[in-house]
Amino acid sequence: MAAGILDRDRFAKCRALMERGATPGERAAGRAAATRVAAAAGLSLADAVALVDARRPEAAPGPAPNRDRPRRPAERTYAWATPRPAPEPVTVEEVQRQKAADAARRKKAAARAQRRPQAADPEWEHWSGEVREAQAARDRDWAQRRPPRAGD
Repeated sequence: MAAGILDRDRFAKCRALMERGATPGERAAGRAAATRVAAAAGLSLADAVALVDARRPEAAPGPAPNRDRPRRPAERTYAWATPRPAPEPVTVEEVQRQKAADAARRKKAAARAQRRPQAADPEWEHWSGEVREAQAARDRDWAQRRPPRAGD
């Protein structure tokens, strides 16, 4: 009856950590956890290991299932597994052609911008004139209040 309530999945995980942990601390923690899982089922650690090993069909030694099957030939690889060919080096002529095309594109864009009418907004001009005048007045006031420097 005790074997029926053993949490086999959890015990298998704890046992794997106990046997194949990377550090001694991990292996000790796995052993302690496996002992707790076995104790919860009313078994000792050795009894739980024996019970799991007895019911496990893959515990029987035998040849690996795919040992006799031939591997994929090297000349028959997947398309994504083949290495990409090296990129063609860029020639000086290609770079010069790209620069010329870029310069022509910029020149055409500048010509289009000049042909486009630049309508001046009278309200904007009036407002910006007022702002400039107010700033100039503030600058003059600041310059008059400023104490003279030794180098002036």
